Amino acid sequence: MELNAAARAAFDAMSEGITIIDTDGIIVFGNRAYRNFLNKEAGGDIGPIEGYRLRDLRPGARLPDVLEKGKPILHQTRQEIQDFYFVNMYPIYEGERLIGGISVVTFLEDAYQAKEELEAAEARSKQVLRRLNKANGARYTFDDIVAVSPEAMRVKELAQRIAATEATVLLESESGTGKELYAQAIHNASARSAGVFVAINCANFNANMLESELFGYAEGAFTGAKRGGKMGLFEAAAGGTLFLDEISEMDIGLQAKLLRVLQERRVRPVGGLKEVDVDVRVIAACNADLPQYVRDGKFRKDLYYRLSTFPLHIPPLRERPADISPLANSILNELSHKLRRPFTLTDDAVECLQAHDWPGNVRELRNALEFSAYLTPSGVISRAALPSDLLRQHEDAGLTLAQRTRNFEKREIRRLLDKNGTGLEGKKKTAAQLGISLASLYNKLNASEF
Repeated sequence: MELNAAARAAFDAMSEGITIIDTDGIIVFGNRAYRNFLNKEAGGDIGPIEGYRLRDLRPGARLPDVLEKGKPILHQTRQEIQDFYFVNMYPIYEGERLIGGISVVTFLEDAYQAKEELEAAEARSKQVLRRLNKANGARYTFDDIVAVSPEAMRVKELAQRIAATEATVLLESESGTGKELYAQAIHNASARSAGVFVAINCANFNANMLESELFGYAEGAFTGAKRGGKMGLFEAAAGGTLFLDEISEMDIGLQAKLLRVLQERRVRPVGGLKEVDVDVRVIAACNADLPQYVRDGKFRKDLYYRLSTFPLHIPPLRERPADISPLANSILNELSHKLRRPFTLTDDAVECLQAHDWPGNVRELRNALEFSAYLTPSGVISRAALPSDLLRQHEDAGLTLAQRTRNFEKREIRRLLDKNGTGLEGKKKTAAQLGISLASLYNKLNASEF
């Protein structure tokens, strides 16, 4: 077996010690790093080593064992008089014919240097992750949660106590109540605040896609899989918090895999053979009735109990009217910074906001105020500047069902007449769209003030 000049030059450039022997155990090549190692051990220059039997120079050498078995020997640690090193040994085949063996020696000094470089790279990565986390991840703290009513204050205080633990948290509440706001606040008040906060909405993925997103996948796991595989969110959130929103919509089969991850703290990537340890705190959230889902067989009972170690129910806005005004002021302060002009609410606007039942909760309140802010150049938001849906409900407050029905009829007739016109043809079209006769329409117009 012979090496050309290019191969010799490449091996000589390496810091690892390289030794190549033929099938008789004769040294075919030893690179500069390996010869320096031998000279150091011998206390002087031992001269050329090629052509000598390896075990004549090093009686304990195990590279010849590789020739006997035809299989590699990996991750061996050896210690000589002055040096400690790691060695991997491989057989060399030409087709199916064994023609020799090669050993690769990594010296302790190089291993330490590599370890220090890896640690430095890891530290830099953690700094980048912290900056990304603060910029794009968990931005909110408990200072951002407005809680004036006793109901909201109790939930906020409980969440602050839970944040100090490592327990899994389940946020159960209606849509728009601020579940992710609470999840971020819990993360930032926990011992994991320096780690990343990763959020995923389980309702946005089918079962297979969600599994690969959460657990990652190995190379070749499925058609279209990325070369080298992909890290899952459980690994990406290591040392931090993983927020699973809309967990009620997770496939029942995937729920079993999630339960095992929560119990074992290990994940197996899709198509992978090895499990990976994960150190993640999980916060789950849903706006569905999970106990009812359990009864209906759509959610695993064991997973529900595992998630609900600390259940937190965020009350809807209609159950805490005392929070509406301070919440509105907080939102308007944000809008003031965004639009660079101050905003205030008139008393009649506040009264109208408090009369609304807010089915969309805080999200709906934010949308209503943003709508009003954009349409109010003066910055003073009065009742008239609020969305029409809020005004209609305010008008109907305190009325009987018959009175509310009449008001609804008036609004619909007015809307269609505005669209179709108040002439004869417009009235005919309006009556047809309402499913009543033209005479009935005239009766309603005569009985109401338009």
